[in-house]
Order: sequence, then structure tokens, then C-alpha cells
Amino acid sequence: MSDGTKVIAKNKRARHDYHVVDTVEAGIVLKGTEVKSVRLGKVQLVDSYARVESEEIFVHGMHISPYEQGNRFNVDSRRRRKLLLHRSEIRRLHRQVTEKGMTLIPLSVYLKGGRVKVEVGVCRGKRTHDKRRVIAERDAVRDMERQISRRRRGTEDQG
Repeated sequence: MSDGTKVIAKNKRARHDYHVVDTVEAGIVLKGTEVKSVRLGKVQLVDSYARVESEEIFVHGMHISPYEQGNRFNVDSRRRRKLLLHRSEIRRLHRQVTEKGMTLIPLSVYLKGGRVKVEVGVCRGKRTHDKRRVIAERDAVRDMERQISRRRRGTEDQG
């Protein structure tokens, strides 16, 4: 991401477990000291998901650690948080999610122009054989690069 954005947290597991079909950028409603915790990078997206509830989208399971100097102003670290999207975007996402096997997964949390944003992906779960194929392809590419670098080093030493 560019344009003065600073990535705070990424959900690496999501890209491993799901095929990302579509993505959308959303604002998020945070309370008090949560923004300070996010700026400090105290966010975890593991096991988080989003759900459309009465024409609004909420993120469930996103962990924002309590701010250490926050005392009584801290809120529940795993509470559901509302995402800010246009009504047309919410309806489009709702249509996509009603398809079999589709779900909304937060992919990353980042700062953009001083505001906290969440990248939400419409995802379809991968099967085990898909995961194995991706790992095998990654290993094959790594082996080819290793061979190429060995050959380059071999020719440079002789030259």
C-alpha cells in the first residue's frame, strides 16, 4: 500500500486459508483509547471475521489490546466493531456473501491520512489440496531461484 499509508496488522493466515475474490476498504468505529492502541500496533486479526447485520457490517474477533495508560476508558478488547461503508457497498458485499462458501475476512488494518482503515476481503475457503498445490508451487519457484543463483555464482567465480 502506498499514498502515505502505514500497515498496522496483516492477516497472513487469511490468504493461506482462503481465495480472496474481492476486497474493499472500510473505515472502522473505534472508541477512546482504541485508536492509541492501534497506532502502537496492538492489533491482531487472527480468527476475526465480518458479518452483515441489518444493513450494517461488523467485525467480530478482532483483538485490540487495552491501552496501558487508558485506565477506566479502556473497552473490551474483543468487542464487535462497526465498519463504515456506503449502503450500496454493503448491499453488494451482502449479495456476494449469500453465495455458498463465501465469507468476509479482515485482511489488514492500516492508517491512511491519519484514519484507521480495514481492508475486508470477500473470500472462499481453500480445500486442503489447494493449499498443498500452493505450497508445492512456492517450493518449486524457490528451488529454481536457488539453482539460478548457484549458476550465476559459478560463472562469476570462473570469469
